[in-house]
Amino acid sequence: MPQTNAAQDTPVQHKRAAVIINPMKSSGEDFKTAFYRLCEDQGWAEPLWLETTAEDTGLGQAREALKAGVDVVIAAGGDGTVRCVAEVLAGTGKPMGLVPLGTGNLLARNVGIDIADPVGASLDILNGTDIKVDVVKATLDHAQEEQLFLVMAGLGYDAAIMANTVDELKDRVGWLAYVEAGIRHLPGKPVKAQISIDGQPPVRRRVRSVMVGNCGQITGGVEVFPEAKLDDNILDVLILAPVGKLGWFTVLAGMFGRKKGQNGKNKSVEYFTGKTAEISLDHEQEFQLDGDHLGKAKHLRVAVEHEALTIRMTKSA
Repeated sequence: MPQTNAAQDTPVQHKRAAVIINPMKSSGEDFKTAFYRLCEDQGWAEPLWLETTAEDTGLGQAREALKAGVDVVIAAGGDGTVRCVAEVLAGTGKPMGLVPLGTGNLLARNVGIDIADPVGASLDILNGTDIKVDVVKATLDHAQEEQLFLVMAGLGYDAAIMANTVDELKDRVGWLAYVEAGIRHLPGKPVKAQISIDGQPPVRRRVRSVMVGNCGQITGGVEVFPEAKLDDNILDVLILAPVGKLGWFTVLAGMFGRKKGQNGKNKSVEYFTGKTAEISLDHEQEFQLDGDHLGKAKHLRVAVEHEALTIRMTKSA
């Protein structure tokens, strides 16, 4: 029986959360039990618990949560789960909570959520306030469908790392597995690329990687886009074009020795900013969104949507 207010004899409406969880990333029933208890302790109704599957990695579950009219939709899993849930919630005004359970947890890192404490992150959601962040819509190889990302898209070297990271090693050493994959893929041939920002005439380069960032930090705490902000309505584009035997050393020098707001003379690393970007390659390269390898492509168009997604969290002091 629902609780009633004695003075008005009307049912008390408890807030309700939906949890969309990747069961492969979770710690099993321990987290589920803890979350149910947390909702009870905080005066929330029993949550709507929805598990992702290999066939539906979050889109269908997020639509079900919206239809159920819950107060917050929590993405509990890795970056792929977060991206799928955000794709459905963007533009609706319905807040999304983040309970990081994966290895990368890129968005959680960028907004300051503790990636080591899922129960603490859950408590922060139930007692949090809303912030608004930008999302980016990506169109791959002129497809009709758009895909959403929150942190970063990449063509080339960075996506090859995501495609070839050893899962068993990732389970053992976490983000260091990406370093191992990165070292293995340092050798390679550049590809001719044309990159156009905001419809301007394209720059032409021979590149190993082109990355588009919505915020700055990636796995391991590395700031690839140190000036990027999640709510600035700006995309940051990074071109990596190492040349010669010492090419990757010049890339590192260009990324970490760059003065704020300046490209400098190091053409191995170039930064651009805008609201849209279009990247065309001479031949297919590996492609990733928020760390998820999605195959190969030779054309990518991206556009930022300002403050399209609401995130429910407790801001750190």
